[in-house]
Amino acid sequence: MSTLRELKGRIGSVASTEKITGAMKMISSAKMHKAEGIVRRLSPYRDCINTIIASLLSSEAPVSSPLMLAREKVRTATVVVFGSDDGLCGAYNVNIFKGMLDTLARLRADYGSDIAINVLTVGKKMAKAARRIAEDDKSLTISSPQDIDSRSEGDDVKAFARTLTDSFIAGHTDRVELVYMHYFSAGRQRLTTDGYLPIAPDSLDADAKHAKGHPCIFEPDAATIFATVLPMYLLSQLQEAFAQNRASEQAARVMAMQSANDNAHKLLDQLQLEYNKLRQQSITTELLDIVGGQARD
Repeated sequence: MSTLRELKGRIGSVASTEKITGAMKMISSAKMHKAEGIVRRLSPYRDCINTIIASLLSSEAPVSSPLMLAREKVRTATVVVFGSDDGLCGAYNVNIFKGMLDTLARLRADYGSDIAINVLTVGKKMAKAARRIAEDDKSLTISSPQDIDSRSEGDDVKAFARTLTDSFIAGHTDRVELVYMHYFSAGRQRLTTDGYLPIAPDSLDADAKHAKGHPCIFEPDAATIFATVLPMYLLSQLQEAFAQNRASEQAARVMAMQSANDNAHKLLDQLQLEYNKLRQQSITTELLDIVGGQARD
């Protein structure tokens, strides 16, 4: 049976945990709102690119790009998997890891079991999890891009996008896919797998439908503009994946800290009740001893 001193120590420990999880929830919530703002600020840039593409596709000028050429035989594929660099975010990384495994299985089912797959991990947690399966799978290569982590943005993301496109054009990889968490709200995130390269004409048409193309005069010509705009389109996709994933990570951490805080609060109530009962029992025992001693006198 626990003593009063032991219970008091446990109550103090749980109370400290409750305060810490509450503070961490507030910090994660602030970071989540900041990441939300980044996602919203990316929308005008993406919409502008889509508007230009809509104008180009609606014109009669022929447009094409090596970034849209699908390979007859897909021998190598690159899967970019986004995770987190820090923990305490519930099942966030586990769900992404499961999505990565599903993507690997689908690629092998579509293009053959002999396909060589290079997994590029973004985030230390995902890199650690992915390396475990590479030990038993010789057709799988795990690597982490230099100077890239889950919080990367700006020039680092731009350089990463250029690396992916250069690798595809050079023929080092025949297909590139992104696996990340898409952010909808603080309580709703969805695992998403997007085909990045080659660019599917259907995806361009779908994005262009959301943008209103206007009759334009293209200078110097539509083909040159199209070749210039497509890398921007890919960059906007990659920037959005980083931003969506970062917002989803913080949202998952908010929910995890909320759950931990609620559990700590319930445990604190239980311990406090047990402490009060034990204290009452101790006081009652002391009173009975006093009364019994007076009766003997």
